[in-house]
Amino acid sequence: MPKQYTPLEMMAKLISFPTVSTETNLPLVEFVADYLKSWGVEPHIIYNDTGDKANLYAHIGPMIEGGVILSGHTDVVPVTGQNWSTDPWTVTERDDKYFGRGTCDMKGFDAIALAAVPDMLAADLKRPIQIALSYDEEIGCEGVIPMIAELAEKMPKAATCIVGEPSLMKAVSGHKGGVGFLTQIEGFEIHSSLMHRGVSAILAAGTLLEWHNEQLAEAMSKADPDCPFDPPFTTYHVGTITGGTAGNITAKNCEFVSDYRVLPTEDPDEIRARYRAKVAEVEAKMQAIRPETRIKLTSKFGVPGLKPEENGAAEAIVRQLTGNNSTNVVSYGTEAGHFQNAGFSTVICGPGSIEQAHQPDEFISIAQFGAGIKFMQNLIKHLS
Repeated sequence: MPKQYTPLEMMAKLISFPTVSTETNLPLVEFVADYLKSWGVEPHIIYNDTGDKANLYAHIGPMIEGGVILSGHTDVVPVTGQNWSTDPWTVTERDDKYFGRGTCDMKGFDAIALAAVPDMLAADLKRPIQIALSYDEEIGCEGVIPMIAELAEKMPKAATCIVGEPSLMKAVSGHKGGVGFLTQIEGFEIHSSLMHRGVSAILAAGTLLEWHNEQLAEAMSKADPDCPFDPPFTTYHVGTITGGTAGNITAKNCEFVSDYRVLPTEDPDEIRARYRAKVAEVEAKMQAIRPETRIKLTSKFGVPGLKPEENGAAEAIVRQLTGNNSTNVVSYGTEAGHFQNAGFSTVICGPGSIEQAHQPDEFISIAQFGAGIKFMQNLIKHLS
């Protein structure tokens, strides 16, 4: 007889795997695969290029189109440097909350879906459920891309996708996209008294930083006051910067990391192109002084936005099952935009609050966890 886990037991098991994005998630994937096999469900595993991480998906119910994808990620953010009062890899109950890394973001949702597999099998589903668990969501949503492609190629196409990111069990119909760059500038060192013969990587970076300020100011000036996003414009941000050798030497190197949170009505590729054009302009001025100087751009991530759908099927299901008809959008990014771009009607709905995500002593309230369980039970009935 296969082991039947309660949602809490399943969450505790998933959280016991320290699947920080810099580490492998294979032990968790192997556990889930064995669990599904024990219930007669075939797991499909897609490894990354180096073989140390994997996606997993499974189809439950009739092999027909029109089902629902339940999308979750398996990776979590680091705990290093955070002041935890509990063991982050053990679920701890206190003050009507479950503490642990990933309880909120988003192994709580993953656990609810996996623990419900026996109920799905017993329910005589008329439309199928596809569980899709990805890697590397936290560092750019890269893992889910090949899984979506394989789902489209090998499985009956689902009609809708519910991404279980924490939303307090409300339907979130839109989120911003995201673009990120690492900009590495190589200047030419010389004594600062002769700086006109050298190229300061820091001063070149300053020109690019000012471009960010100008773009942000322009976006703010054109903001639509009726836009539902907070803030109601695309943001241009630089998070880290390093460079220079000494106070009296033109800086040979400087690098910084930037990200742009893009309204779903705007084109991330257009922003990429504008920044690349500015970089080329600055690089040309550097090379006019010292031809060996250069600027290297590395794309850190690219996450498409989730556009609110008119009469969206996924949103309609969530509203019907939760009874909540509020309209919600968020400024953070998820895998939802990738599913939507692949032709699935997509919505975000999951237990917990994003305010607890990534924090020390991350938690999900017992009430929210219970609401997620009830939602899953209602979804199974809805598809039966």
